[in-house]
Amino acid sequence: MQDPNPLPWGAQDRFQAHFIVKRQAETSLDLTARTILQTSGHFGTKKVTKVEWQGGRIADTLNSDSVLNELIAQQSVDDATITVDPTSKGVRIYGKWKNSFEFKISKAQFEIFDKIAGHIKSF
Repeated sequence: MQDPNPLPWGAQDRFQAHFIVKRQAETSLDLTARTILQTSGHFGTKKVTKVEWQGGRIADTLNSDSVLNELIAQQSVDDATITVDPTSKGVRIYGKWKNSFEFKISKAQFEIFDKIAGHIKSF
């Protein structure tokens, strides 16, 4: 007999692209940042109107790049949600989890991640 309430464990149809930059900081909090989005509209018509970075010292550098923040503001709400996290051997840049039908990296997204990686390397 099959369980009517199966447990949600096991392989999930979710993917997340991580971009890794080889960079170490004196304190890991310096290289921590995430986007804070201001939006307009509701549900399917929700648009990003302004992007602000919150976090360590790298957030100040990312906030000062108006071209980067304009590129992010042109993305969907899910694609504009970006996190920068230090690891033991580098810094990873990633967005939200997506299912197999939604998972892709556009040229604009790659350009955004590349600009963020450039700021991290020069930090």
